Amino acid sequence: MAENFTGIRQTLLAEQVEEQIYEYISQEELKSGDRLPNEFKLAEQFGVGRSTVREAVKLLVSRGILETRRGSGTYVRNLVPSDLDPLNLRNAEDKVSLAMDLVDLRMILEPGIAELAAYNATDEEIRVLLEKCDDTEKRIQNGEYYIQSDIDFHTHIALCSKNKVIEQLIAIIETAVLMFVNITHRQLTAETITTHRAIAEAIAEHDPIGARAAMTMHIAYNRGLIKEIRDKNK
Repeated sequence: MAENFTGIRQTLLAEQVEEQIYEYISQEELKSGDRLPNEFKLAEQFGVGRSTVREAVKLLVSRGILETRRGSGTYVRNLVPSDLDPLNLRNAEDKVSLAMDLVDLRMILEPGIAELAAYNATDEEIRVLLEKCDDTEKRIQNGEYYIQSDIDFHTHIALCSKNKVIEQLIAIIETAVLMFVNITHRQLTAETITTHRAIAEAIAEHDPIGARAAMTMHIAYNRGLIKEIRDKNK
């Protein structure tokens, strides 16, 4: 029994370090081909043993984020995990142009999805949505990794729409949110807090027009920053 609990603890710890390494890649603005610090340094940085770092790296390798080169080290392979990229968009060479295309698609889809959610969300779904909104806000304010929480917020709204076709588009929404955060390096955290709250409250009040307007504002902030980055790169 003790061995089982030890194994569970080790797995959970490795998953936590996996998240921390991914956050480190984002914070340091590492690109594909950049090398990570060695096991010793990562273990010291995250306060865990080398075996835990090794397991976390394996998890990131399995998701297509990292690759290990024998005798050379561990390198960034992709910034978007393979499990969040069913269309294989992470291999596009011009990431900024792709992000612009994705944010334009979000502008077409997500205000309407938020409107449907305001019509159809149950009390329990609204409770969960507000919790997800709180979690994202708390993580941003504490300087913690919040990308997955941000993704969860948007995908839950899609589920609240009660539209089976929209549910099939969730993976695209996840990819779009993740790519936006990676490219902008979290420059819109204050706007994210404000607009997420407005979206969540409008859905909670079953206010479809308010939900559409709040989501439109949220995506507009995103689009404006992506356009600014794109224009600078021309």
